[in-house]
Amino acid sequence: MAQKPKRTKSGSAWMHEHVTDPYVKKAQQDNYRSRAAYKLLEIDKRDHLLRPGMTVVDLGAAPGSWCQVAVEKMKRQGRVLAIDLLPMAPIPGVDSLEGDFTEPAALAWLEEKLQSGRVDLVLSDMAPNISGVMLSDQARQYELCELALDFSVNWLKPDGAFLVKVFQGVGFEDFRAQMRQAFEQVLIRKPEASRDRSAEVYLLGRRPVAARVAADETAVTSQQKSD
Repeated sequence: MAQKPKRTKSGSAWMHEHVTDPYVKKAQQDNYRSRAAYKLLEIDKRDHLLRPGMTVVDLGAAPGSWCQVAVEKMKRQGRVLAIDLLPMAPIPGVDSLEGDFTEPAALAWLEEKLQSGRVDLVLSDMAPNISGVMLSDQARQYELCELALDFSVNWLKPDGAFLVKVFQGVGFEDFRAQMRQAFEQVLIRKPEASRDRSAEVYLLGRRPVAARVAADETAVTSQQKSD
């Protein structure tokens, strides 16, 4: 007869924290798929990221709570494109792909959906599968962040924004420096729904430098032609 796996102390502590977490209970009451919804809601309340008519890309979207918030805040007037390795149950107003953002096929899917259009907001809540080796996990986390940053730089509108989950520690300052080179403004956000013991924070980049330079050059060229 197979023995039941023993529950570890850390596993028991996590389960206790989860079932007593007020944000978990609130998410169930508000029909959000996870407590992460309140992180985006809090950041949006402060920074006014979401509005009707936007095109939003959600990287690492499963189970879909950020997509729910985006659709809700845009009043179903806009587009949400979502990607995750894990399957995600359909959400009205969201076009999703079960795929690996690090693979060319995922980027090709996004490019096909966007065609020549630009993006207003890129959300990245991606995280790698945890190995337990801190330095390795940190390095893999920032590889994902850099891929999301690269996509944002290439696809955001001049007034667009990029919100990305990062972890304080090794690699944080280097990535923040990359963000500062890519955006006119970079802010750190630690929403109340993010657990105190977690090193998780969010970096918010606003107004991508490359897109604004390109827009200014286009405006100058147009003015010269009209003259």
